[in-house]
Amino acid sequence: MTLRLLFDEIRSSLKQISDELNYPQVDFEVSEASRSEFGDVSCNITFLLAKNLKKRPFEIAEIISKEYRKNTGKFVKEVTAHPSGYVNFVANFVELNNSTIKSAAQKKYGDINVGKNLKIVVEHTSVNPNKALHVGHVRNIIIGDTISRILHKAQYDVRVLNYVDDSGLQVADIIVGFKYGGFSPEPPKDQKFDHYCGDVVYVNVTEKYETDPNLVEKRTQVLKELEEGTSEIAKFANEITRKVLDEQLKTCWRLEVTYDCLNFESQIVRSNLWKTVFEKMKLMGIVYLEKEGKNEGCWVIKSADEEDKVLIRSNGVATYIAKDIPYAAWKLGMLEDPFYYKKYAEQINGRVLWETTLEKTGNKLDFTGEKVITVIDSRQSRLQKIITKIMSDFKSQAEAYFHLGYESVTLSGETAKTLGVDTVGKQMQMSGRKGIYVNADYILDILGVKTYEEAKKRNPELDELSLVKISEQVAVGALRYAMIKQDLDKKITFDLTESLSLEGDTGPYIQYAYARAARILEKAEDEPQFDVSFTDLVTKYELNLVKAIGKFDIQIEDAAKNLSPKIIARYCYDLAVTFNAFYEHVKVLTAEHKSLINERLCIVYCFKETLAKALDLLGISSPFRM
Repeated sequence: MTLRLLFDEIRSSLKQISDELNYPQVDFEVSEASRSEFGDVSCNITFLLAKNLKKRPFEIAEIISKEYRKNTGKFVKEVTAHPSGYVNFVANFVELNNSTIKSAAQKKYGDINVGKNLKIVVEHTSVNPNKALHVGHVRNIIIGDTISRILHKAQYDVRVLNYVDDSGLQVADIIVGFKYGGFSPEPPKDQKFDHYCGDVVYVNVTEKYETDPNLVEKRTQVLKELEEGTSEIAKFANEITRKVLDEQLKTCWRLEVTYDCLNFESQIVRSNLWKTVFEKMKLMGIVYLEKEGKNEGCWVIKSADEEDKVLIRSNGVATYIAKDIPYAAWKLGMLEDPFYYKKYAEQINGRVLWETTLEKTGNKLDFTGEKVITVIDSRQSRLQKIITKIMSDFKSQAEAYFHLGYESVTLSGETAKTLGVDTVGKQMQMSGRKGIYVNADYILDILGVKTYEEAKKRNPELDELSLVKISEQVAVGALRYAMIKQDLDKKITFDLTESLSLEGDTGPYIQYAYARAARILEKAEDEPQFDVSFTDLVTKYELNLVKAIGKFDIQIEDAAKNLSPKIIARYCYDLAVTFNAFYEHVKVLTAEHKSLINERLCIVYCFKETLAKALDLLGISSPFRM
């Protein structure tokens, strides 16, 4: 076990003492002390009791501390009452070291059963299949993938979905380009098909609409045929979008991102799920037929504080939200599943990727959940708020459907300049329609070149294959970490140079700490032996490292409950900082005696394994060399 043992023991003892003193039960917090002079753990129980007991918190703290000292338990060494009123505890590190290190050496260290196998759907990515993924999309992908990994570690039964909007306007745009705009359906040599569709066809067709009304009419006709799904145009569009999707998935797999199922919008439209949901919404009074005003003849959702949302226009055409509502209900398992499933691909980690089909020739599988998390940027908040309310009404459960929003990504002026876009030093806001963006593949390629050169300089003895592998691991780690180290409600300004730094809060800095630990273990004459008591670990650098290792499962629980990937990112960084302080001040291989060498090797091993597990939750590899 971990620091959780210490926290649980303190919590249990305080409850027992409160009962013995006839104090009322209160929901107090036991947490890590904010400053080292306060000890290792602090508790706020006295502040919650003060009003009821009509005493100052410090008086209560003195009484509780006195009682606690009668039996400090296994993991507590000292208990003190701080003048501010907190009850502070110093850990018994002889016991805690032994427990933490032996636990951290186990393969499943960090596993914690928060989810209790609850079925949960995480939907992310959902990029229109008309272009390559750009760095703005990457934040969505990395957030969704990291949340999925954290929830899986916390023992949720996670199903990861990618919604493919293969019948929308942006797909219609590239089909217009191929059929009526003079663009070849084959890309130039050495250009990925998704890059060609987005960078050339989509951008140029969008410009042509401004001067060619005939093309605008063609788009309307193409869009209608896409929704009907039976014409030659629809079949051609299916071929094109799948080619784009194939290339998008290659980028996702390069980022170490995998899925369980692809859900195609065209099939949702043709499945008649909407009719079932629409009738239910009418019966429940969620939608109304507007009889006057600008929305006369439309079916709308009333809003008390915002403009009413139109679901069905007066001409009978459904709006975008009318496609999202039945999909949300399907994800929650509230509708009979009309789909069959067939294998789309086997992914990089051997995980099978399935796709929906309306042909009754595949398998019947279950990708629904008791709870759904949809990762979409904050600009969609109003739409998602409406869907969340409808789903809570349908399911009579307030948090069954949850929108995990996030802010956008910009590029720093220097990075934009490096990538060939002069913004006069200003940040660059991306727009796919205007062609103002940088493809994720290009970012990874640039990062890879930079890391390859550095890896070769540091490791001249390594072969080409090893250097390429390291450079790709570091490039992916740099990009993934940059996307999740900030709070989700903060905009990110991505900078190439900063993201690759071996100093500061970056992915490579953390990976470098892992490589350092691996190098120590590689140089050691003997394997670490864990059948010892770890009584020689007494310096603050050793104790701080053991404490940091011992927080792993607590951080996972916190991240899972708050759906916050930043918590694990921050833990990885703090763990690396703590190890680097240990590395600078503590001799391992040249320690005073053999037993101390072994105990310190055990710490290094546990750090290495814990950091690797934590980085894996972020989708970041742990290279043995940098």
